[in-house]
Amino acid sequence: MSCYNRPMTTGTELLEGLNPAQKEAVETVDGPLLIVAGPGSGKTRVITHRIAYLVREYGVSPYNILAMTFTNKAAKEMRERLDRLVGSRSDLLTVGTFHAFCAKLLRWEGHHLGLNSNYSIYDSDDQTTILKKSMELAETDPKRYPPRAVGSVISKAKSQLWDAAVFAKNAQNTDDYFEEVTSKVYRHYEELMGRNNALDFDDLLMKAVQLLEAFPEVKKKYQDRYQFIMVDEFQDTNIAQYRLARLLGEGHQNICVVGDPDQSIYSWRAADIRNILSFQQDYPGSKTIALDQNYRSTATILDAAKNLISVNGQRIQKDLFTDNSKGSPVEVREAYDEGEEAAFVIAEAGRLVREEGFKAGDCAVMYRINAQSRALEEACLHRGTKYRLVGGVRFYQRREVKDLMAYLHLVYNPQDDINLGRVISVPPRGIGAKSMQTLSSWAENQGMGLFAAMQEIAAARLAGEPCPISVTPRAATAMADFAVMIEKLIELSQNAPVVDLVDRVVEDSGFRSYIQGSDDKPQERWENILELRTTAQEFNAETPPDGLATLLERLALVADVDNYEENDDSITLITLHQAKGLEFPVVFIVGMEEGLLPHSRSMDSEDQLEEERRLCYVGMTRAEKKLYLTRAFRRSVFGSSMSGLASRFLRDIPAELITSGDGGISDGSRQGNIDRAKLDMPPKRPSWNTWQAPTPVVNRDAPVTARPTLQVGDSVRHNAFGEGVVTHLETTSADTEVTIEFAGGVGVKRLLLSFAPLEKV
Repeated sequence: MSCYNRPMTTGTELLEGLNPAQKEAVETVDGPLLIVAGPGSGKTRVITHRIAYLVREYGVSPYNILAMTFTNKAAKEMRERLDRLVGSRSDLLTVGTFHAFCAKLLRWEGHHLGLNSNYSIYDSDDQTTILKKSMELAETDPKRYPPRAVGSVISKAKSQLWDAAVFAKNAQNTDDYFEEVTSKVYRHYEELMGRNNALDFDDLLMKAVQLLEAFPEVKKKYQDRYQFIMVDEFQDTNIAQYRLARLLGEGHQNICVVGDPDQSIYSWRAADIRNILSFQQDYPGSKTIALDQNYRSTATILDAAKNLISVNGQRIQKDLFTDNSKGSPVEVREAYDEGEEAAFVIAEAGRLVREEGFKAGDCAVMYRINAQSRALEEACLHRGTKYRLVGGVRFYQRREVKDLMAYLHLVYNPQDDINLGRVISVPPRGIGAKSMQTLSSWAENQGMGLFAAMQEIAAARLAGEPCPISVTPRAATAMADFAVMIEKLIELSQNAPVVDLVDRVVEDSGFRSYIQGSDDKPQERWENILELRTTAQEFNAETPPDGLATLLERLALVADVDNYEENDDSITLITLHQAKGLEFPVVFIVGMEEGLLPHSRSMDSEDQLEEERRLCYVGMTRAEKKLYLTRAFRRSVFGSSMSGLASRFLRDIPAELITSGDGGISDGSRQGNIDRAKLDMPPKRPSWNTWQAPTPVVNRDAPVTARPTLQVGDSVRHNAFGEGVVTHLETTSADTEVTIEFAGGVGVKRLLLSFAPLEKV
C-alpha cells in the first residue's frame, strides 16, 4: 500500500480501453518497475496514464513526479497528453529530455560546482571551435589527429563520467598513443569551456551526476522532491544517464523504466544495452511487465520483424502479437544500381497514391547512411515528387539565425568568447583579425575574457586615457562602441520581454540593415530572422531574464526530428536512426546489402552486428500497412561502384511472408516464391525502367597498389571508414595489423595492412 491517502475520486476512466498488460502497468505504482514495451504497443499512453493515475488515484502531487525521455518531440507529446489527463496541475510536473532536466538542475544548483547560472550550451560548431583552440594549446597537429576523432574520444569519456583528470590517469595505464594525445587536448578543452562559462551536451549529463554525487544535501533535496520517477526509452541510456536516474531514485525506489532492448540502436553515442538487460539484478524485488500487443503493423509485417530480431542473443524474450489484419506480403525488390532503386521507390510511391488511396505523406523512405539520400532526392526531382529530407540543414544552423543567436548568447553570458568572436564583425565594424588577436593576447595576459577587455577599452576612452592595447584608433573605437552596445542590451535583458530584446539587438547592432542589404538572398534570410522572432514570442510571458534563458536552452537542445510534422503531400526521406519513434502507413527500406545494412563497420563485432539487426527491426516496425525492402546489385560508395551481396537480414524473414511483385529476386510466378540462392545473384537485366545511366564500374582486376608505409600518428583514409589516425602497429612475419581511430563516430578499427584499402593523407 502506498504511503499516500487515496482521494475520493477513483480514476477508473484512466483504465478504460487499456489491455490487461497496460492496465497492470498503470496500476503498479510502488517500487521498481520495468515495462518492456514492444514497438507500437502504446507505451506513451501507458506512461501518461500511469502518471495521471498517480495524481488522481493515489493523490501524489504533480510536483513530486519526474518523467524523462530522449527527444523534445516525445516530451512534447507526453506533455500535451498530460495536460488533458491531469488538467491545470500538470504545470507542476517535471517532464522533458534528460538534457533539458540536467540543464535546469545546473542552472538551479550549478553554483556548487563553480558554474554560473548564465552558462552557455555549445552546439557542435562551437565545440569544434573550442576543440581546435585546445589542440593549438596542446601543440597537437590537426592534420595528424583530426579534431572530430579527438572530440569523439572526449565525448565517449564524458559519457563514462571521466573528466579530464580521470581520463588522463586512465590513459597512462594504456598503450594507446592516441588517448595520450587526447588527454592533453581534453585538459585544455575543459579549461577553455570553464573560461567561457560554457557546457557541451555531454557536460550537461556528466556535471549533473557530479553535482549529485559530490553534494549529498543537493541529492537529498531532489530525492525528496522526485518521489516517483519514470524513464522512457531506457534502452538508450548511457552510463551517465543511468547513474543520474539511480541517484535520484535510490531514496524512494519508486522508479519505473520503459524500454525495449530490441530497439537499442545508439551504442555509437554511448548507449549501453546492459542498463535495461540488468535492471532486474540492479533493482532486487523489481517487477517486470511486457507490453506485447502491437497496435501499429499488420500481422505479416510484425511476423517478419519478429523473425528478424529473434536471431539476436541480447534481448528480453517477449511474444509480440496483433489483432490487426494479415495484410499484404513484405515486398523485396532488387535493382541494378542505386539510381534504378530510387526510381522504383519513388515511382511505386506515386502508384500507391494514384491507385491505392494512400497520400504522399503516408510514405517514408529509410536508409542506413545520409549519403543514400542523394539518389532518392534526384529521383524525386526527376518525377516532380515533393519530399521532405529529415536531417538536412536545420533552421537553427542557418548562418543568419546562428549570428542572431550568437548575439543573444553573448548578452546572456558575456564570458562567451566563442559567440563574441562570431558576431564581432557581423556586420563589419573595422575590427580585423590582427586587432582581435592583439585583444585576445592582452585579455589572456590580464586573466579576463574578450568582452571584459573591450569594456576596459571603453572605460579608458570615457576617462580620456589612451587605449590599453596597441590597435588602430578605428579598431579601438569600434571595440569600445561594441562593448557599450552589449552593456545596454544586457541591461535591457534584465527587464524586457524576449521579443523586445530581439528587436533591439537587430536594430542596435545594424543586423537588419546588414541582412536586408546583402547580395545573398536578403528576403529569405530576413524571413528566417522573423521566424526566430516568432519563436522568441513564445517566451514573452516568462519573467526577464528567465525568458531569454529558456529560449537559448530550448534552441540549443533542439534536434532534427523535433521539427518533424506530418505533411500529406510530401514523401519523407529519413535515416533509420532518425525514424525511431515515428510511424508511417508505407515504409521503404533501401540498401538492404551487406556492408550497408548491416554496415561494414559492424562486421568484426557480434555486438555491433546485433545492433545493426535491431536497427533494421526498428525500421520494419515503423510500417503500418505496407513494407518494401530493396537492394541494388551495384552501388556507388565513396566514389567507386562495387557489387554487393544481399543483406543477411533478408534471409531471416520466412519466404512465405515475402513477395517480389513483378520483378526482382524471385521469378515472380507466384506470391512468396523466393529462391534463396538467388539472393546474391545479379539480375539478368535491369528489373525496372531506368532514368539514370548505371554508374561506371571500377575495374577490380587492376593491379593492387603498394602497401603504404605507416607509423603511429599518421593520418590515413579508408574507402569505407573515412579518415582516421594510426594509433598502434603490430607487425608479424605474415602481415601488419594497424589500429586506427576513425572520425565521425566510426571508432577504433583493427585492419590488416595487406587487405585494407588505406592511403596516407
